[in-house]
Amino acid sequence: MQIVDAQVHIWSSGTPLGPHLQVSNYGADQLLREMAEAGVDAALIHPPGWDPNSHQLALEAVRAHPNKFAILGYLPPEQPASRDLIAAWKKEPGVLGLRYALVRPEQKTWHDDGTMDWIWPAAEKVGLPVALMASRFFPLLGQIAERHPGLRLIVDHLGYVSGGKDDGAFAKNDELCALAKYPNIAVKATGAPGYSTEQYPYRNIHDHMHRIFDAYGPDRFFWGTDITRMPCTYRQCITMFTEELPWLKGRDLERVMGAAVCDWIGWQREAAPK
Repeated sequence: MQIVDAQVHIWSSGTPLGPHLQVSNYGADQLLREMAEAGVDAALIHPPGWDPNSHQLALEAVRAHPNKFAILGYLPPEQPASRDLIAAWKKEPGVLGLRYALVRPEQKTWHDDGTMDWIWPAAEKVGLPVALMASRFFPLLGQIAERHPGLRLIVDHLGYVSGGKDDGAFAKNDELCALAKYPNIAVKATGAPGYSTEQYPYRNIHDHMHRIFDAYGPDRFFWGTDITRMPCTYRQCITMFTEELPWLKGRDLERVMGAAVCDWIGWQREAAPK
């Protein structure tokens, strides 16, 4: 079974946001060591906004380790030049999609003030999946999915409510599960340990995750960590899914732990040597 982390960050400067590991440098070599120790085969890099050089750093990581890393990058939607760049976005090594967290103050209205309106048809046209922290605008996300059926959308972090813990983190589960009717929406099951105030294996959030899995199925539910802000070890992030969820077994487990996200974003990784 290949294990592919659907969300990691690497950076070389700046101050990480929120509960991320508060260091000014966390590079590909350090991440690779931790992946090897935990048994993670590959990871999808999301260049973080606090480091202006993060996209270049991600490209360098992909060039050095093309079977280990791919990228969901960031094109500034408010900059006119991005409209010309998106057509050639996938020509950069390992760049397979876009990701927008929309957490900075100046970004929080972009989804509904027109700033991002051009992104949806442009990404659909060139085949770029788009990941979003979308819990603030689930109804709009459904409209986008319906208007652009060829656009593959990914809801980040189990659709959690920012700042929420335990049941509060999953307060919008009804809205999230209702979106499963759109076949072009998937969910990243990333950051789960950080949403519980309990200790490993965080059983008080398992039912919430089970409900999302039942709605989306194994082909649209992607394991991942956001490891630099997790309250547990990398290995525990894996075993929480592989050992502690009795409803996730067999082929379903294989899809969730890596195969499904690779298919969704079009990452054709080479098979690991036997």
